[in-house]
Amino acid sequence: MYPLNLPPVQILHLSSQLLWSGLILLLVGLVAAYGLEKHLNVPTLVLAHSLTLIGPSVLKIGYVLRLIAQERLNDRACAHAVA
Repeated sequence: MYPLNLPPVQILHLSSQLLWSGLILLLVGLVAAYGLEKHLNVPTLVLAHSLTLIGPSVLKIGYVLRLIAQERLNDRACAHAVA
């Protein structure tokens, strides 16, 4: 898995980007799917509803990556404290 071979700081940066993009996808999907449903054609409405599914998935991936990065940073700090 490519992102896990990165340094923890870069994983933390990647997770922040994924969290923000997942939130934006979710909000755009909610506004389009439920706020503008009368003005959209069927393919665009299907895309908007799919964004409400993709957004939380990206949020979850970003959250897990953040947990992994924080664990690696804590392990590195503990290793320096012991040595």
